[in-house]
Amino acid sequence: MKKVVCSLIFLMAVISVSAQNGNADTVFTGKVVVNKDPRLDILARKEVEFNTISHKSSKGFRLLVLSSNDREKVMGVRSELLQQFPEQKVYMVFQNPFIKLKFGNFVDKPEAEKYKDMLTRSHLVTTNIYIVPEAVEIRPDKNKGKEDE
Repeated sequence: MKKVVCSLIFLMAVISVSAQNGNADTVFTGKVVVNKDPRLDILARKEVEFNTISHKSSKGFRLLVLSSNDREKVMGVRSELLQQFPEQKVYMVFQNPFIKLKFGNFVDKPEAEKYKDMLTRSHLVTTNIYIVPEAVEIRPDKNKGKEDE
């Protein structure tokens, strides 16, 4: 009796379980139908565009404005730099025990020297300002893409 009941349950389970739904053509030919939102294609295109056009890095220069272990002083100088020069970026790097404050993304050295002179004249920093070679971010020129078209 137990064998009959077990075999009936096994047969019912085998019959009810089906891995594929649909007609027999799709099962044997191996075709897969994907239903997706068309907005995913638009999003993928925009992501590719952003990754190819967005910030690229190159060899350039930054200004080492401050190297101190006084966090409040570094944060004060950082906020002043951001207020006076909103077009430039300010980078803080912690190298034990000092916090180094670097300023700008300059591709050529004369531009870095121009900003160094401006910072020196503003008396924002009382220590020496050094021009250091570094990999910098290059923003794509928006007008350049329009000229190519």
